[in-house]
Amino acid sequence: MSLAAALRRYWNDGAAAPLLIAIVVLGIHLYTNAFAGYGYFRDELYYLACTEHLDIGYVDQPPLSIYVLAVSMWVFGDSLFALRLVPALTGALLVLLTGLMANQLGGGKTAAMLAAMGSAAAPIMLGMTGIYSMNSLDLLAWSLVAFATIRLLKTESPRCWLLLGVALGVGALNKIGILWLGAGIAVGMLFTPERRWYLTRWPYVAGGIAVLCFLPFVIWNISHNFAHLEFIRNATSDKYSGLTPLAFITGQMLLQNPLALPLWGAGIAGLLFWTPLRQYRTIGFAYLVAFAILVLNWHSKAEYLSAAYPMLFAAGGVALERFLSLPRRRWIAPAYAGLLAISGIAFAPFAIPILPVETYIAYAHSVGMAPSTSERQRLEQLPQFYADMFGWPEKAAAVAQAFYRLTPEEQARCAIFADNYGRCGALDFFGSHYGLPRSIGRHNSYWMWGPGEYTGDLVLILGGNLRDKQEAFSRVDIVGTVQSKYCMPYENNLNIYLCRGLRVPLKKLWGSIKAFD
Repeated sequence: MSLAAALRRYWNDGAAAPLLIAIVVLGIHLYTNAFAGYGYFRDELYYLACTEHLDIGYVDQPPLSIYVLAVSMWVFGDSLFALRLVPALTGALLVLLTGLMANQLGGGKTAAMLAAMGSAAAPIMLGMTGIYSMNSLDLLAWSLVAFATIRLLKTESPRCWLLLGVALGVGALNKIGILWLGAGIAVGMLFTPERRWYLTRWPYVAGGIAVLCFLPFVIWNISHNFAHLEFIRNATSDKYSGLTPLAFITGQMLLQNPLALPLWGAGIAGLLFWTPLRQYRTIGFAYLVAFAILVLNWHSKAEYLSAAYPMLFAAGGVALERFLSLPRRRWIAPAYAGLLAISGIAFAPFAIPILPVETYIAYAHSVGMAPSTSERQRLEQLPQFYADMFGWPEKAAAVAQAFYRLTPEEQARCAIFADNYGRCGALDFFGSHYGLPRSIGRHNSYWMWGPGEYTGDLVLILGGNLRDKQEAFSRVDIVGTVQSKYCMPYENNLNIYLCRGLRVPLKKLWGSIKAFD
């Protein structure tokens, strides 16, 4: 069956429920982005800064998501609503694609409905498609790879290898974690009759296509001393060192919605042991291999595997549809879908900022949900995901106030510096409204972009320790303080320092202040 014919079949035999669910998901995102949203997320400000430095690689990410954002900004602008339009659309497409995978696995309307509802009700899916980042595109890329693999196993058409290679390569150019799925598919085929494909040229053609798509980021890393590998090593050994395999495993149930466990659990069992899904066992092995890689890494965030679950929701939908097809059981499927929908609504405030902040705090307290973070940071009323949406405009305003107290001659030679990319991104984005010059920083790609022509003779520094500044400069004055309610504690009560006379030339010092994490 051709792909066009498969899409027509999906439309006629199961697309209605996934389409309706996708429209609801899109509507929730659009409402949140237009009327709630809190503010720009820390990483979004950094992504916006990256669009001003288009390249084939960055310290902490491949380049695709930055180019997608640059195009989105050119078309829609850089308002919060415009910025989050692409991930909102991605979230809706993910729901449709999950239903389509269920259809391709042999499921009917009930399977497509359950699969689509599984993706829609998963808090992590809603959260990752609620802000702009490479993660929303990663969700879609994993599902496209899974869809291409399902089509390959279903039709045995060599052309599916071409689609698989493109999906893997383009997906890796967005986020390299998709290579875990690629490794899982390769291993899965070795453990199934699909190993016969290795006697043909097609897997190697697909691999070549994937490598060719991913090659720009490889070239960038070679020419930048493998900066991305250094970033991964530092993040694993420091920022995420408190994570454990147990936290990773328990996180799989929580992030996907605990009530969805029967759905994706049935998906794994069906792919590995159920005769009607036997020809798709490669997908089941692919999940297990990706799971094992992340567990063996020891410090993996639970969310790293989230992109694998739509294909499990799809398989689970097929298995449950068959199990619940008896007349006395038919009521269970719509009841379970309704239960997933209700639980998804209950979890939604923890995934996207749909509630006013005070209402959210009261809601979280009433259900006993304590604020959380994966980065060993101190928290107050909000989880880090939400706290990182507060405090950025205030920082730019305070720095601008200090900057414009300088004489015009001092302004012309004054650098504006901050320790992390969130602060730098805020100064660049919100500071542009005040006419501030571009900031410089030591964190990730900001360090790569360098100090420009600044000498360090005069520097405004946002945050940090007074003693460190006094050791580095001949004179340091505190010229302002930034306060903001709800932001991360370490982002609150920041001093603004006016520093004069750097003791070591800035360009000479630059190499020693690098922070990749």
